[in-house]
Amino acid sequence: MSTIGLTWEPNLTMFKSSGTSAATSSSTKSVPQIPKPKTELIDGLYVPPADPKLRNKLVKKSLKDTTGKHWFDMPAQTITPEIKNDFQIIKLRHVLDPKRHYKKGDSKSKELPKYFQLGTVVESPTEFYDRLTKKERKRSIAEEILHDNALKKYRKRKVREIEEKNNVPGVDKWKIKGKQSWKRAKQRRGGD
Repeated sequence: MSTIGLTWEPNLTMFKSSGTSAATSSSTKSVPQIPKPKTELIDGLYVPPADPKLRNKLVKKSLKDTTGKHWFDMPAQTITPEIKNDFQIIKLRHVLDPKRHYKKGDSKSKELPKYFQLGTVVESPTEFYDRLTKKERKRSIAEEILHDNALKKYRKRKVREIEEKNNVPGVDKWKIKGKQSWKRAKQRRGGD
């Protein structure tokens, strides 16, 4: 196991020429200075800070953000808007199909997972007639669901049902439509 926090820097010294001391002082001034870290180098070695909190902070910065060796060092993914939409659809998948029931998941947490992997489903040759055509394949789950005709019909029907349920039944008789509105307006004015 390697020691964490130690780095080596070569000590560059110019060979002194046999000339005068003025020549040597001018030659050492032209040597470029090696940038040192915030803490000083001791004998060409970088010594980590003595404070354990600072040392642990440096160690954490140097490690990659992964799940660990028990999960094969799966890296943390960057979440794009497309991936965010896919996660929201997966979370609400019980709404998409009325005949399929899913185990209740962690629907209360709005936090997206940090570690995940995306893959592509590859069908076997035996599923030739059941698979999606090239036209039906989309880049994300969200796009596939939006372009599915059966789901479009189901969504429209459900929206219509919800609107009918929320619509109060007595409101329609009080709405004035067409020519009736002109007649009623005349009557209210005490018209001709």
